[in-house]
This record gives sequence, structure tokens and C-alpha cells, in this order.
Amino acid sequence: MSPPRPVDRTACDRPDRPDPSPHASTGTVAPLRRRLLHAVSLPAIALAAGAASHRASAASGASGPTGSSGASGPTVPTAPAPSTLRSFDWAPVRRDPPMTFPADFGAHPEHRTEWWYVTGWLERPGAADAGFQLTFFRSRTAHPAANPSRFAATQLVLAHAALALPERGRLLHAERASRAGFGLAGAQTGDTRVWLGAGDDAWTLRRDPATDRYRARIVAKDFAFELDLDPAAPPLLQGEAGFSRKGPGEAQASRYYSRPQVRVAGRARVGTAETPVEGLAWFDHEWSSEILDERAVGWDWTGLNLDDGGALMAFRIRGRDGRDAWTDATLREGAAGAVRTGLKPAFEPLRHWQSARNGARWPVSMRIRVAGRELELRPLFDDQELDARGSTGTTYWEGAVVALEGGRRIGRGYLELTGYAGALRL
Repeated sequence: MSPPRPVDRTACDRPDRPDPSPHASTGTVAPLRRRLLHAVSLPAIALAAGAASHRASAASGASGPTGSSGASGPTVPTAPAPSTLRSFDWAPVRRDPPMTFPADFGAHPEHRTEWWYVTGWLERPGAADAGFQLTFFRSRTAHPAANPSRFAATQLVLAHAALALPERGRLLHAERASRAGFGLAGAQTGDTRVWLGAGDDAWTLRRDPATDRYRARIVAKDFAFELDLDPAAPPLLQGEAGFSRKGPGEAQASRYYSRPQVRVAGRARVGTAETPVEGLAWFDHEWSSEILDERAVGWDWTGLNLDDGGALMAFRIRGRDGRDAWTDATLREGAAGAVRTGLKPAFEPLRHWQSARNGARWPVSMRIRVAGRELELRPLFDDQELDARGSTGTTYWEGAVVALEGGRRIGRGYLELTGYAGALRL
């Protein structure tokens, strides 16, 4: 059996493309989900076959490959019986040990969920500034670690990529998903290297340990970009030295660091037109095994590169009762100034945009009060909704925003909104 190819779904503002229904049995989303479910179910099929072989061998008293009692010969390996296989226990997130680099640049496969996230603004010659997003996800499934099958989907790798082009007024985006292995997808430990696909069509994010620079490459049907990412400073540890609480329970936490003020240079393609780009980005890396309280429905998050060289990260977890279940923020004052953690931001929606595709009302303009400051976030354009039901099963709003204070621009970054098109389920 040959391994499945990574799946690739691209969406853009083509008027002739119907919006896929989450319940559709045909179209672009359903085949992707069927293939992903097929990838997940293969280990179960292999396990059932191995268990059947194990039972048959036990019933006949066979000890050799011919099944005859007392026959000698090499032992045929079989999958362990179901009673001996336990679901994988994800490692909990703890405050210790301290983060260490470059090891923590790499993957943490013992944890349930992990993501590397890059967003930023791009300057284009002869055109308005644009936004971009690239997120790689690694997910450790519950398949038992003792399952010997190479087809066991113990690790999944997924990715979202998008360009926010104001002349289009909608995101140009794509998504991919695959099980790890067979050279087609993976997330390396020890340093940043995560990829989906192979050859000229591969999506990759990789850090060069000699220069501390990253290289990101995305090739989708309707767009592509290849970017060099140069961090201006060491990692900025979020929360308590990288231990970031997401709720009242100690287990509701992640390990989390950011790299703001990342200088960007490279090339972007839309259709057949290619152009050089440069700008600033925000880089996040986060991993966890349990994040949201069961009463939470989603979160609002922002990462802002401030014009004075500073940086602001702020988020709130929203509860089902409409109140904030948890908030946190980190402010770095200037390029090399003091870092203030454990701040408590207040988010106030200023304006909503309603999606014609699903009816969700997204608070695309926000006021954030934090550390005695009052910032207003305004979107590059309203429709920065990203339909990722074909990979992670979610629809969210991920948009380029400008930050103003007292009516004056003081920075740019991204705003992420989840749970407005239905309660978020990770």
C-alpha cells in the first residue's frame, strides 16, 4: 500500500466557486475530510488484522508461519492484542524545566497540540501593503505508541497559509493536511523544521542554526510566497517564563514564546504575477496538551509590532456566559526596554462585520486597554475570514490590523478571532 499524498485545498474570491457546506458530501471539503479520516483509520484496520492473526494463531497453538504445532521457523511479527494497547497519554504542560534553545525551537511530539505561527505585513512595489499568514500545526493522536504499523497516524501535520490583499477584499488562502512520515510530512525535534509535501510543491518552515533566520515557503494553486525571516532579538517568553496560563486550572496552559519584530524579505506570487516583498512579522511557537476550559467558546488574540520597536501580545478566553474566562498580556516597551508580563487586558468590540457565507458576526475592530494605554485596532479590510473546515475543522478570522493610540498609528500586526462561527473545538 502506498502512503497517501498530502491534501491541498485552495480558496479565493472566485465568484464561480460555491461556498462549501460543512455537511456537503461532494465538493472540495468532503473529499479532504474523507482522506484525512481514512489516514486516521488505517491503524485501526491494521490493528484489527493483526489481532485477528494473533487470535487465530493462539487458537491453533501455532508457533511457526505454517500454523502446524511444533513447526520450527522464524516468528511472524503480529500486532499486539487490543487488550495490551493503551491510548496514548499526552504529556502535561508544566512550569519546569525552563525553556532551552535551540531545543525548544523544535517539535514536542509528546504533547497533544503544537503550532508555529507567522503573520505580518508586506510592502509591495507599486501596490498597497498586504498581510500574510502561515501556520503549521502538529497534532499527536491518541493512537497507542505500541502500535508497530508504519501507517499508524500517531502524528498529523496541518498547515494554513493566506495572503490579505486589499485590492481583492477577501483572503486568498489554502490549507494542507497529512499524517507524518514517508517523507511527506513531519515536525523535527531539536530545532525548527516542519514540512508538508515534497519537492517543488512542499510547504516548509525551517530555522538556520548558524544565522538564527527562518525560511518559509508556500506553493498553492493561486498563490505562493518564499520568505526569509530574520528575528531582531532572542525569544520573548510569554506568561511566567514561557508557562502561559489559559484558564483557572493549572493544566489549562501552554508553553509559549514569541519572536516579534521579525524582518521579512522575499517574493510573493499571485496567479502568474510575482513581486518582491519586504516587511515585519510576528512569530509564535506554542505547545500544549490541554488549553481551553470546557466552559470556553473561543478566544481573541493580537500580536502587534509597535513602531517604536516594542511589542504587545494580548488575549482573552471567552466563556459561554459572554464574560472573559481568562486574560493575559505581555508588553515590551521599545526595542530593548522592560518586558511587562501578567498584564490584564480588556477587549471591547467597536465594530462588527457579518459574513455572508455563514452568518458569523466578527468584531473586526477592537479597543484594547492594557497597562494604562488604550489602543484601537482597525482591519486592513473586513473580510479576512478563513474557512479551514477542510483541515482543522474550524472557521476563524485572522486579519491584518493597524494599531492606533489617540488617533495616531503606533504599530501594525494581526488579530485572531475564534468561536464566533460556532464554539471552538480543538
